[in-house]
Amino acid sequence: MNTTSSLLIATAVLGAGTFAFRFAGPLLRRRVHLSSEAERLMSVAAVVLLTALVATAALTDGHEFVGLARPAGVAVGGFLAWRKAPLVVVVVAAAATAAGLRLCGVR
Repeated sequence: MNTTSSLLIATAVLGAGTFAFRFAGPLLRRRVHLSSEAERLMSVAAVVLLTALVATAALTDGHEFVGLARPAGVAVGGFLAWRKAPLVVVVVAAAATAAGLRLCGVR
């Protein structure tokens, strides 16, 4: 089997699995009843996982620390998002902060 067909098969299998996983949620919601404590813990777990993902992406590139410019941009963007600024303002301010710091020689 060549690389192209292997890639297409893997993509199809992953797509079907993703569809089945997403489709199972609404179907099982009626049959599986979670306690309020379990639902609260799942909400907290989602926030913790997203926070870890943001921290990893903001602070590292591979196995190395990225410097201060990127985390400062993420912090500015996070603050503006928390203050409910429009998405365009959040993105532009975060990028401008990181670019400005890099222009000033901050890595």
